[in-house]
Amino acid sequence: MLLTQLAIIVSLIGIDNWRKRVRPKRIKFPRTAPADMTVGGSDATTFTYGEDLYADMLAAIRGAQSRILFETYIWKGDELGREFKQALIEAAERGVEVYVIYDGFANLVVPRSFKRFPSSIHVLCYPLLRPGLLVLNIRKSGRDHRKILVIDGETAYVGGYNIGSTYATEWRDTHIKFRGPSAWDFENAFVDFWNMQRPGGLPLLADEGARTWEPRIRAHRNTPGMLVFPIRGMYLEAIDRARDHIYITQAYFIPDREILQALLSAARRGVDVRVLVPERSNHVVADWMSRGFYSTLLRGGISIWLYENAMVHAKTATIDGKWTTIGTANIDRLSLTGNYEINVEVFDEGLAEQMEKVFAADSSNARRLSIGEWDRRAIAAKFSELVLAPLRPLL
Repeated sequence: MLLTQLAIIVSLIGIDNWRKRVRPKRIKFPRTAPADMTVGGSDATTFTYGEDLYADMLAAIRGAQSRILFETYIWKGDELGREFKQALIEAAERGVEVYVIYDGFANLVVPRSFKRFPSSIHVLCYPLLRPGLLVLNIRKSGRDHRKILVIDGETAYVGGYNIGSTYATEWRDTHIKFRGPSAWDFENAFVDFWNMQRPGGLPLLADEGARTWEPRIRAHRNTPGMLVFPIRGMYLEAIDRARDHIYITQAYFIPDREILQALLSAARRGVDVRVLVPERSNHVVADWMSRGFYSTLLRGGISIWLYENAMVHAKTATIDGKWTTIGTANIDRLSLTGNYEINVEVFDEGLAEQMEKVFAADSSNARRLSIGEWDRRAIAAKFSELVLAPLRPLL
């Protein structure tokens, strides 16, 4: 079985690489302009196009007065990556405190020279290997998959965008910015992670407590080191409450048994459940793991929308015109019970309405997969899905 699985994986990767070389993808997808709204005592802005987001983030970094907290999973050493690095260096040179976190594994291919910073910037590289991992200590597992930027404790960004030129124009993703008291939730998330993971040579960050309580905006953090995984529970509770519609956008959709059953139960009680995923993502094996659920989803009354001509990397959902989540966690095992992740949960009709508009725009660039089309797929494809199914817990 292991040899068969390995053979299928190698074949899938080989075919995918060949397809990208001989048939380059035509990058084309609809853009949704940034949208502003007020939630509680904070202003919020949604971003669904990388160039718009990065311009806003860089302007915020260049305007910082006291402190910058910057955390990312992938940080490419390309033109955009260098622009972010230079902006952070210039901020530190004018006296701003700058703290940076990036994941060591995700940036293995980034040149070492790019990862060198002046001493004026405090840098934490989340290590590739941690003591205890080899003896399967779950507290030492997981990657730092979060993407957070906080400026002066007043402005915070969170979402699916990593830092890189490709993501600026060729990927469809979603980020949200908060200006006001709710920025504290993301500042606190950064501070807690920094203080938990920092080696002795890095300074301790003060934990000052919240200035206000805003129940409509809640930052949920998966923390393997504490065996805390609230994002999964957030999804399950929201899905169970649904009465009219559930719109989910995911880069990699590999639900566990409980989330799958919750979605099927919602469909059975008449909820319009739609799942939008890339027709072909940047991880072909994850695609095939996900496809193993399509028969169950389609026969259970859930519609599947395949995003065309670009990679959709967003991790969002909106339900009943009232509830929304935007963040870094995919609906898969690695994100929901493995990695350090952060998702914001927002109870606000204005944001939900905007995210429904975004979903409609994305759907205009997607095709709905029918049961008939799916049933007509090749026998070899059905066999591959069956053989790869036992590997789902690894992703």
